[in-house]
Amino acid sequence: MSPDRSQAAYAASAADLALRALDALRGVGGTAMVADHVEQADDPKAALAAVRIVGADLFAPCLLADAAFQPADAAAVAQSFAVFPPPVSTPPPPPEGPAEPWLAAWRDWATAALLARFAGTGTSGPHTAGAAADGPSADDGGPESALATDIGGALAPQPGVAPEPEEADGAGVGPTGASVPDATWQTWSVRMGQLSPLALPGLDGPVHTTARAAPLALARGATRAVLRRDFPTAARIARWLALLAAEGRRLPLDPVPLVVHLGLHGGGPRLALDVAIARRLLAVEDA
Repeated sequence: MSPDRSQAAYAASAADLALRALDALRGVGGTAMVADHVEQADDPKAALAAVRIVGADLFAPCLLADAAFQPADAAAVAQSFAVFPPPVSTPPPPPEGPAEPWLAAWRDWATAALLARFAGTGTSGPHTAGAAADGPSADDGGPESALATDIGGALAPQPGVAPEPEEADGAGVGPTGASVPDATWQTWSVRMGQLSPLALPGLDGPVHTTARAAPLALARGATRAVLRRDFPTAARIARWLALLAAEGRRLPLDPVPLVVHLGLHGGGPRLALDVAIARRLLAVEDA
């Protein structure tokens, strides 16, 4: 298969898996969506690539809708890491290296961290949108959480640097790692949108700290994307605003009308999943 055909197959499979995750978030569909996706695929390799593409959002039904994460699903996610292993060392952030491998390393870390937390439990997730309002992390920090972090880090280590704008809301960002010199709020908000799978209440880390420090930059980025009719980017950034709202953070705009507006635009399963996750975080009824 040519590279172009492979990419097309991966994209089509990812769209199908995103739709399965959306159905699970809404309480419909099968009980082992990831495993079924892989087992029923004509191209299992493309299906496993799709698992890595959708990533941490496969856990959204557990985190936001009290769905069970089945052992068969955990095995399928683990298999995707075996077939498509992350780099041994995390790629350097821009401008030392290209942005996409670095962003992919953050997304891999999120998937691995949640896999470690849910693997083998077959139980519903401990985090909900309501629990997120209690603070930046609903994790109790106990021994099981530490073990999950260790196991997740073995699959995909956490990159040491988070995306940071040069200035956040008129002031310097707090020390979450080395800054990215060329990251204006426009560039930074797009990069945060590319990290939207981290905008879940079951995760916390330097990227989340940076998001909390720059709500105005996120609001500007989402507004700019809407004005440019780039609704997928707007929905991805809106997820961060929804997460901050669920944590009780003050925001420069009300994310509810923004998310409802974005839900009116077609854009395929990926956009629909981003909007559905944001709606759950905001406790807005599904459309």
